[in-house]
Amino acid sequence: MEIKIIKSENQYRQYLERFNKIFDAEEGTPESDEFDLLALVIEKYENEHYHIEEPHPLEAIRFMMEQNGISEGDLGKIINSRSRVSELFSGTRKLTLNHIRAINKRLHVPADILIKDYEVGDIQHGLSA
Repeated sequence: MEIKIIKSENQYRQYLERFNKIFDAEEGTPESDEFDLLALVIEKYENEHYHIEEPHPLEAIRFMMEQNGISEGDLGKIINSRSRVSELFSGTRKLTLNHIRAINKRLHVPADILIKDYEVGDIQHGLSA
């Protein structure tokens, strides 16, 4: 298959179909090389046409807490302040650099999401337990 930059939704669907068909291609085969190229052009097209906005830092933290069965008390231990957790999720305080480092290290929330600027109080919907 000759792979070109995707210019239409139809071409995108065709490439996805082929991508799925050769998904289990053995490393070092022509299909494996084709798979790698398809992944690149599909990713480029999706980034341009199906952009997904990054989550609010506190939403990302809450999500990772739920995924890992971590309570607000556990998060308090991670950031060395149980009282700060309720202040963060109620929207009365922002994350500090120390919080960001600890959460990144322990919960694996990407730092680029955690450092995203936000206003105190702009995320009060549904984050408190």
